[in-house]
Amino acid sequence: MSRELTGFYRSLAEDTDPRGLAAPDMVRRYADRRARTRAALGVLTAAALVGGTAVGAQFVLTAGPATRVGPPADTPAPPSPVPSDPTPTPSATSPGPSRSASQQPPSTSSTRVPPPARTPTSIPDSAFFALAAANDTGAGARFGEGQVLPALCGAEPGASRTVRQRVRTVPFKLAGAPEGSIPDGLYQHSITIYRDGAAADALDELRDAVRECPQQQLGDVIRRQKLLPSSGYGEESVLFEVRGPYQVPDGGPTGEVVHLVRAIRIGSVVTVLWDQGWEGSSTPKSQLDADSRRAVTAIRDWLR
Repeated sequence: MSRELTGFYRSLAEDTDPRGLAAPDMVRRYADRRARTRAALGVLTAAALVGGTAVGAQFVLTAGPATRVGPPADTPAPPSPVPSDPTPTPSATSPGPSRSASQQPPSTSSTRVPPPARTPTSIPDSAFFALAAANDTGAGARFGEGQVLPALCGAEPGASRTVRQRVRTVPFKLAGAPEGSIPDGLYQHSITIYRDGAAADALDELRDAVRECPQQQLGDVIRRQKLLPSSGYGEESVLFEVRGPYQVPDGGPTGEVVHLVRAIRIGSVVTVLWDQGWEGSSTPKSQLDADSRRAVTAIRDWLR
Protein backbone atom coordinates (compact mmCIF):
# COMPACT_ATOMS: atom_id res chain seq x y z
CA MET A 1 0.00 0.00 0.00
CA SER A 2 1.36 3.51 -0.91
CA ARG A 3 2.41 6.00 1.75
CA GLU A 4 -0.26 8.53 0.78
CA LEU A 5 -3.03 5.93 1.17
CA THR A 6 -1.61 4.82 4.54
CA GLY A 7 -1.51 8.41 5.82
CA PHE A 8 -4.99 9.04 4.63
CA TYR A 9 -6.19 5.90 6.36
CA ARG A 10 -4.59 6.99 9.66
CA SER A 11 -6.25 10.41 9.50
CA LEU A 12 -9.59 8.76 8.93
CA ALA A 13 -8.97 6.42 11.87
CA GLU A 14 -8.30 9.30 14.19
CA ASP A 15 -11.64 10.87 13.34
CA THR A 16 -13.58 7.61 13.90
CA ASP A 17 -13.84 4.88 16.50
CA PRO A 18 -10.64 2.84 16.24
CA ARG A 19 -12.63 -0.35 17.06
CA GLY A 20 -15.01 0.05 14.06
CA LEU A 21 -12.35 0.12 11.36
CA ALA A 22 -10.10 -2.82 10.55
CA ALA A 23 -6.40 -2.51 9.99
CA PRO A 24 -5.11 -2.25 6.37
CA ASP A 25 -3.49 -5.72 6.53
CA MET A 26 -6.73 -7.30 7.60
CA VAL A 27 -8.57 -5.55 4.80
CA ARG A 28 -6.06 -6.92 2.29
CA ARG A 29 -6.29 -10.45 3.69
CA TYR A 30 -10.07 -10.26 3.63
CA ALA A 31 -10.01 -9.23 -0.04
CA ASP A 32 -7.63 -12.06 -0.93
CA ARG A 33 -9.87 -14.60 0.89
CA ARG A 34 -12.93 -13.43 -1.06
CA ALA A 35 -11.07 -13.83 -4.33
CA ARG A 36 -10.01 -17.36 -3.39
CA THR A 37 -13.55 -18.22 -2.34
CA ARG A 38 -14.94 -17.05 -5.69
CA ALA A 39 -12.36 -19.15 -7.58
CA ALA A 40 -13.18 -22.20 -5.48
CA LEU A 41 -16.90 -21.74 -6.13
CA GLY A 42 -16.22 -21.57 -9.88
CA VAL A 43 -14.25 -24.81 -9.78
CA LEU A 44 -16.98 -26.53 -7.75
CA THR A 45 -19.64 -25.35 -10.20
CA ALA A 46 -17.70 -26.75 -13.18
CA ALA A 47 -17.13 -30.02 -11.34
CA ALA A 48 -20.83 -30.28 -10.57
CA LEU A 49 -21.68 -29.82 -14.27
CA VAL A 50 -19.18 -32.50 -15.34
CA GLY A 51 -20.43 -34.89 -12.69
CA GLY A 52 -24.02 -34.37 -13.74
CA THR A 53 -23.15 -35.11 -17.36
CA ALA A 54 -21.33 -38.33 -16.38
CA VAL A 55 -24.21 -39.45 -14.18
CA GLY A 56 -26.69 -38.82 -17.01
CA ALA A 57 -24.60 -40.80 -19.51
CA GLN A 58 -24.27 -43.65 -17.05
CA PHE A 59 -28.02 -43.65 -16.54
CA VAL A 60 -28.59 -43.92 -20.30
CA LEU A 61 -26.05 -46.72 -20.70
CA THR A 62 -27.41 -48.74 -17.77
CA ALA A 63 -31.06 -48.24 -18.62
CA GLY A 64 -33.23 -51.26 -19.49
CA PRO A 65 -34.10 -52.47 -23.03
CA ALA A 66 -36.99 -50.02 -23.25
CA THR A 67 -34.75 -46.94 -22.82
CA ARG A 68 -31.40 -48.13 -24.16
CA VAL A 69 -30.28 -46.59 -27.40
CA GLY A 70 -29.39 -49.52 -29.64
CA PRO A 71 -26.89 -49.64 -32.49
CA PRO A 72 -27.97 -48.78 -36.06
CA ALA A 73 -30.04 -51.39 -37.86
CA ASP A 74 -27.18 -52.33 -40.20
CA THR A 75 -24.66 -52.92 -37.38
CA PRO A 76 -23.85 -56.65 -37.11
CA ALA A 77 -24.82 -58.23 -33.82
CA PRO A 78 -21.97 -59.40 -31.58
CA PRO A 79 -21.34 -63.16 -31.66
CA SER A 80 -23.07 -65.16 -28.95
CA PRO A 81 -20.81 -66.64 -26.30
CA VAL A 82 -19.54 -70.13 -27.03
CA PRO A 83 -20.03 -72.59 -24.14
CA SER A 84 -17.00 -74.41 -22.92
CA ASP A 85 -16.70 -77.76 -24.62
CA PRO A 86 -13.82 -80.21 -24.97
CA THR A 87 -14.58 -80.52 -28.69
CA PRO A 88 -12.80 -78.14 -31.12
CA THR A 89 -14.26 -74.66 -31.22
CA PRO A 90 -15.98 -73.41 -34.40
CA SER A 91 -13.04 -71.12 -35.10
CA ALA A 92 -10.78 -74.17 -35.34
CA THR A 93 -13.06 -76.25 -37.53
CA SER A 94 -14.94 -73.74 -39.65
CA PRO A 95 -14.13 -70.35 -41.18
CA GLY A 96 -15.00 -67.26 -39.11
CA PRO A 97 -17.37 -64.47 -40.17
CA SER A 98 -14.52 -62.40 -41.58
CA ARG A 99 -13.38 -65.13 -43.95
CA SER A 100 -13.95 -64.33 -47.62
CA ALA A 101 -16.52 -66.26 -49.64
CA SER A 102 -13.80 -67.70 -51.91
CA GLN A 103 -12.22 -69.42 -48.87
CA GLN A 104 -15.44 -71.10 -47.74
CA PRO A 105 -15.51 -74.91 -48.22
CA PRO A 106 -17.92 -76.11 -50.91
CA SER A 107 -21.39 -76.97 -49.71
CA THR A 108 -22.29 -80.59 -50.27
CA SER A 109 -25.98 -79.66 -50.33
CA SER A 110 -25.47 -77.62 -53.51
CA THR A 111 -23.59 -80.40 -55.33
CA ARG A 112 -25.89 -81.77 -58.00
CA VAL A 113 -25.80 -85.53 -58.53
CA PRO A 114 -27.09 -86.62 -61.96
CA PRO A 115 -30.16 -88.81 -61.64
CA PRO A 116 -29.76 -92.46 -62.62
CA ALA A 117 -30.81 -93.36 -66.15
CA ARG A 118 -34.37 -94.59 -66.13
CA THR A 119 -35.35 -97.92 -67.65
CA PRO A 120 -38.11 -97.36 -70.22
CA THR A 121 -40.75 -99.93 -71.04
CA SER A 122 -41.68 -98.81 -74.57
CA ILE A 123 -39.82 -97.43 -77.60
CA PRO A 124 -41.44 -94.50 -79.46
CA ASP A 125 -40.63 -93.51 -83.03
CA SER A 126 -38.84 -90.40 -81.68
CA ALA A 127 -36.16 -92.65 -80.15
CA PHE A 128 -34.85 -93.36 -83.68
CA PHE A 129 -32.55 -90.82 -85.32
CA ALA A 130 -33.37 -88.92 -88.50
CA LEU A 131 -30.93 -88.94 -91.40
CA ALA A 132 -29.15 -85.75 -92.32
CA ALA A 133 -30.77 -83.93 -95.23
CA ALA A 134 -27.78 -84.75 -97.46
CA ASN A 135 -28.27 -88.49 -96.81
CA ASP A 136 -32.06 -88.67 -97.00
CA THR A 137 -33.29 -90.55 -100.08
CA GLY A 138 -36.89 -89.51 -99.48
CA ALA A 139 -37.99 -93.14 -99.25
CA GLY A 140 -38.32 -93.02 -95.46
CA ALA A 141 -37.79 -95.76 -92.92
CA ARG A 142 -39.85 -98.94 -92.59
CA PHE A 143 -40.56 -100.59 -89.24
CA GLY A 144 -41.02 -104.32 -89.10
CA GLU A 145 -39.44 -107.60 -88.05
CA GLY A 146 -35.89 -108.63 -88.77
CA GLN A 147 -32.55 -109.67 -87.40
CA VAL A 148 -30.77 -107.31 -85.02
CA LEU A 149 -27.28 -108.73 -85.69
CA PRO A 150 -25.67 -110.79 -88.45
CA ALA A 151 -25.20 -114.51 -87.82
CA LEU A 152 -22.26 -115.21 -85.50
CA CYS A 153 -21.88 -118.99 -85.53
CA GLY A 154 -25.27 -119.40 -83.88
CA ALA A 155 -24.63 -117.04 -80.92
CA GLU A 156 -27.46 -114.76 -79.76
CA PRO A 157 -25.94 -112.19 -77.37
CA GLY A 158 -28.42 -111.00 -74.70
CA ALA A 159 -31.46 -112.43 -76.51
CA SER A 160 -33.03 -113.94 -73.38
CA ARG A 161 -32.94 -110.71 -71.33
CA THR A 162 -34.73 -108.23 -73.56
CA VAL A 163 -37.73 -106.22 -72.38
CA ARG A 164 -38.72 -104.52 -75.64
CA GLN A 165 -37.26 -104.30 -79.13
CA ARG A 166 -38.03 -102.46 -82.36
CA VAL A 167 -36.36 -102.79 -85.76
CA ARG A 168 -36.49 -100.66 -88.89
CA THR A 169 -34.72 -100.51 -92.27
CA VAL A 170 -33.33 -97.15 -93.42
CA PRO A 171 -32.05 -96.59 -96.98
CA PHE A 172 -29.58 -93.71 -97.31
CA LYS A 173 -27.37 -92.03 -99.88
CA LEU A 174 -23.96 -90.46 -99.58
CA ALA A 175 -23.62 -86.69 -99.66
CA GLY A 176 -23.29 -85.39 -103.22
CA ALA A 177 -25.10 -88.29 -104.84
CA PRO A 178 -27.20 -87.19 -107.85
CA GLU A 179 -30.93 -86.75 -107.38
CA GLY A 180 -32.92 -89.85 -108.31
CA SER A 181 -29.97 -92.22 -108.02
CA ILE A 182 -30.29 -95.51 -106.19
CA PRO A 183 -29.41 -95.59 -102.46
CA ASP A 184 -25.79 -96.11 -101.49
CA GLY A 185 -26.57 -98.21 -98.41
CA LEU A 186 -29.20 -99.70 -96.14
CA TYR A 187 -29.18 -99.81 -92.33
CA GLN A 188 -30.84 -102.47 -90.26
CA HIS A 189 -31.38 -100.22 -87.26
CA SER A 190 -32.64 -101.57 -83.93
CA ILE A 191 -33.24 -100.36 -80.36
CA THR A 192 -33.46 -102.92 -77.56
CA ILE A 193 -34.37 -102.37 -73.90
CA TYR A 194 -32.72 -104.85 -71.52
CA ARG A 195 -33.48 -105.74 -67.95
CA ASP A 196 -31.46 -103.82 -65.35
CA GLY A 197 -27.79 -104.73 -65.58
CA ALA A 198 -28.26 -106.99 -68.63
CA ALA A 199 -27.31 -104.45 -71.34
CA ALA A 200 -23.64 -104.40 -70.37
CA ASP A 201 -23.61 -108.18 -70.26
CA ALA A 202 -25.13 -108.29 -73.74
CA LEU A 203 -22.26 -106.21 -75.16
CA ASP A 204 -19.70 -108.45 -73.43
CA GLU A 205 -21.38 -111.46 -74.99
CA LEU A 206 -21.29 -109.76 -78.39
CA ARG A 207 -17.53 -109.20 -78.14
CA ASP A 208 -17.02 -112.82 -77.19
CA ALA A 209 -19.23 -114.00 -80.05
CA VAL A 210 -17.21 -112.04 -82.64
CA ARG A 211 -13.89 -113.32 -81.23
CA GLU A 212 -15.13 -116.91 -81.19
CA CYS A 213 -16.52 -116.71 -84.73
CA PRO A 214 -13.74 -115.29 -86.91
CA GLN A 215 -15.07 -117.21 -89.93
CA GLN A 216 -18.25 -119.05 -90.89
CA GLN A 217 -19.79 -120.77 -93.90
CA LEU A 218 -23.13 -119.31 -95.03
CA GLY A 219 -24.34 -121.31 -98.01
CA ASP A 220 -21.73 -121.06 -100.69
CA VAL A 221 -20.14 -117.99 -99.13
CA ILE A 222 -17.49 -117.75 -96.42
CA ARG A 223 -17.71 -114.65 -94.26
CA ARG A 224 -15.15 -113.39 -91.77
CA GLN A 225 -15.78 -111.28 -88.66
CA LYS A 226 -13.29 -109.03 -86.87
CA LEU A 227 -13.51 -106.63 -83.93
CA LEU A 228 -12.45 -103.02 -84.61
CA PRO A 229 -11.58 -100.20 -82.18
CA SER A 230 -14.61 -98.15 -81.11
CA SER A 231 -14.87 -95.45 -78.45
CA GLY A 232 -16.72 -92.22 -77.80
CA TYR A 233 -20.22 -93.55 -78.47
CA GLY A 234 -22.65 -93.76 -75.55
CA GLU A 235 -21.36 -95.43 -72.40
CA GLU A 236 -19.67 -98.17 -74.39
CA SER A 237 -19.80 -99.57 -77.91
CA VAL A 238 -18.71 -102.55 -80.00
CA LEU A 239 -17.68 -102.23 -83.66
CA PHE A 240 -16.90 -105.14 -85.97
CA GLU A 241 -16.75 -105.84 -89.67
CA VAL A 242 -18.28 -108.61 -91.76
CA ARG A 243 -16.13 -109.28 -94.80
CA GLY A 244 -17.14 -111.50 -97.72
CA PRO A 245 -17.11 -111.85 -101.52
CA TYR A 246 -19.18 -109.59 -103.70
CA GLN A 247 -21.28 -111.59 -106.13
CA VAL A 248 -23.07 -110.39 -109.22
CA PRO A 249 -26.59 -111.97 -109.36
CA ASP A 250 -25.93 -113.59 -112.75
CA GLY A 251 -22.26 -114.34 -112.30
CA GLY A 252 -19.53 -115.37 -109.93
CA PRO A 253 -17.76 -113.32 -107.28
CA THR A 254 -16.09 -110.18 -108.55
CA GLY A 255 -14.48 -108.76 -105.44
CA GLU A 256 -14.92 -108.28 -101.71
CA VAL A 257 -17.49 -106.31 -99.77
CA VAL A 258 -17.22 -105.05 -96.18
CA HIS A 259 -20.21 -104.32 -93.97
CA LEU A 260 -19.83 -102.58 -90.60
CA VAL A 261 -21.87 -103.22 -87.43
CA ARG A 262 -21.84 -100.98 -84.34
CA ALA A 263 -23.70 -101.68 -81.09
CA ILE A 264 -23.95 -98.77 -78.60
CA ARG A 265 -25.12 -98.97 -74.98
CA ILE A 266 -26.79 -96.07 -73.13
CA GLY A 267 -27.94 -97.23 -69.71
CA SER A 268 -30.20 -100.26 -70.20
CA VAL A 269 -30.73 -99.47 -73.91
CA VAL A 270 -28.66 -100.83 -76.82
CA THR A 271 -28.95 -99.55 -80.37
CA VAL A 272 -27.38 -101.34 -83.33
CA LEU A 273 -26.53 -99.89 -86.74
CA TRP A 274 -25.90 -102.73 -89.16
CA ASP A 275 -24.84 -101.58 -92.62
CA GLN A 276 -26.10 -104.10 -95.19
CA GLY A 277 -25.04 -102.19 -98.27
CA TRP A 278 -27.09 -101.80 -101.44
CA GLU A 279 -26.61 -104.21 -104.31
CA GLY A 280 -23.21 -105.27 -103.05
CA SER A 281 -21.92 -101.83 -102.03
CA SER A 282 -19.75 -101.02 -99.00
CA THR A 283 -20.42 -98.01 -96.78
CA PRO A 284 -17.57 -95.68 -95.70
CA LYS A 285 -16.85 -95.82 -91.96
CA SER A 286 -17.16 -92.02 -91.77
CA GLN A 287 -20.84 -92.32 -92.72
CA LEU A 288 -21.47 -94.96 -90.06
CA ASP A 289 -19.67 -92.82 -87.46
CA ALA A 290 -21.82 -89.75 -88.24
CA ASP A 291 -25.07 -91.72 -88.06
CA SER A 292 -23.93 -93.43 -84.85
CA ARG A 293 -23.57 -90.02 -83.20
CA ARG A 294 -27.04 -89.05 -84.39
CA ALA A 295 -28.44 -92.29 -82.98
CA VAL A 296 -26.89 -91.60 -79.54
CA THR A 297 -28.30 -88.07 -79.46
CA ALA A 298 -31.81 -89.27 -80.30
CA ILE A 299 -31.77 -91.92 -77.55
CA ARG A 300 -30.45 -89.51 -74.92
CA ASP A 301 -33.16 -87.01 -75.81
CA TRP A 302 -35.72 -89.79 -75.45
CA LEU A 303 -34.40 -90.93 -72.04
CA ARG A 304 -34.37 -87.43 -70.50
